[in-house]
Amino acid sequence: MKLIGTMRALDETRGAVRVEDVYDTDIDDLWQSCTTPERLARWIAEVSGELRVGGTVQAVFTSTWNGPARIEVCEAPHHLLLTTEPGTDDEGQLEAWLTAEGSRTRLVVEERGLPVGKLHYYGAGWQAHLEDLRRSLMADGPTHEGGWSNEKPATAWHERWTELTATYEGTEVG
Repeated sequence: MKLIGTMRALDETRGAVRVEDVYDTDIDDLWQSCTTPERLARWIAEVSGELRVGGTVQAVFTSTWNGPARIEVCEAPHHLLLTTEPGTDDEGQLEAWLTAEGSRTRLVVEERGLPVGKLHYYGAGWQAHLEDLRRSLMADGPTHEGGWSNEKPATAWHERWTELTATYEGTEVG
């Protein structure tokens, strides 16, 4: 099984997960998939709120994670930085970089501030999310028929996450 993610400790309690993949679409299309509510709802999250730098959005991910995120940087079509759960003990950062590679686009996503002992769960989750993005782009539509909520994950996402978790658990944290 090909892993597209790496995990690293930032200190004794917090760590980061970084995933990346290359998509068969141009940078503007991939940017739209990562920043507009309609496109995000096709593969990863339902998002609402103040969609501007300094604004706070509310998100419900296919994984059931839900909460606020503040938009810190939005430099279309290359860089997005969010602070998740701002002002709480669970505050973290979610950052994405997009780079054109000819007619294709590389997406790198890094989430920081995660519990070190649970990085494998997040590595598996982010890989499943990026695989869902690929399917959404190929289908030009939603990936998760039947939906999800903050209490019930998207079925296909959860099945893939379960499969990937054991593999990530056996991967060394850098």
